[in-house]
Amino acid sequence: MRVALFITCFNDTLFPETGRATVKVLERLGIEVDFPLSQTCCGQMHFNTGYQREAIPLVRRFVEIFKGYEAVVAPSGSCVGMVRELYPLAANLANDKRLAADVEELAPKVFELSEFLVKKLGVTDLGAYYPHRVTYHPTCHSLRMLKVGDAPLELLKAVRGIDFVELSEPQECCGFGGTFAVKNADTSIAMLGDKLRHILDTEAEICSAGDNSCLMHIGGGLKRQRAGVKTVHLAEILASGATE
Repeated sequence: MRVALFITCFNDTLFPETGRATVKVLERLGIEVDFPLSQTCCGQMHFNTGYQREAIPLVRRFVEIFKGYEAVVAPSGSCVGMVRELYPLAANLANDKRLAADVEELAPKVFELSEFLVKKLGVTDLGAYYPHRVTYHPTCHSLRMLKVGDAPLELLKAVRGIDFVELSEPQECCGFGGTFAVKNADTSIAMLGDKLRHILDTEAEICSAGDNSCLMHIGGGLKRQRAGVKTVHLAEILASGATE
């Protein structure tokens, strides 16, 4: 299977190790992974903050770059949610029937990492080894928009050496929400406080998630509290200590 890595601009800029871990996991399964160097932002930031028409050129570019692949995989439920759920709206806004048809064909082939592994490939055990106490925060887009369900939990529970403990009130947002955390700082901080309390109640060493944007927000709060809890993307856990 020929698969493209959609790294997302957030990961490419701030968390490149997550992209490398994603490639490692996929290649271990015998998948040929391409990394199109011409990829750019998916346009989510523009679309969600009122600049919807300005996002249309980014939608066109994404479709042009990725349309030839059997699957496109990203370590981000947020950006995959943009492609699958909001690209059709962008194409309609552009009043471009050809773009709409291209989006309709491509969008179902774009996957968040855990759903690709579990729901598309039927794989849960990647031979990973991670001897730490870990809890998992299901991010809003993966939970509500993509409906990945228990796919991340199935992957984590199959990791050797892990002491996995489920988070209470997992459906609660961490308060990041992109520009929401900037425009509604007080509300965001209150939501983050609740999330941090639930994380600390697990006595976990590691808080994992499928989106580094949420992990950055959570990690900042944990660091300010000097809680001693680290944040690690799901892909990095799955790639850790795995047998070749």
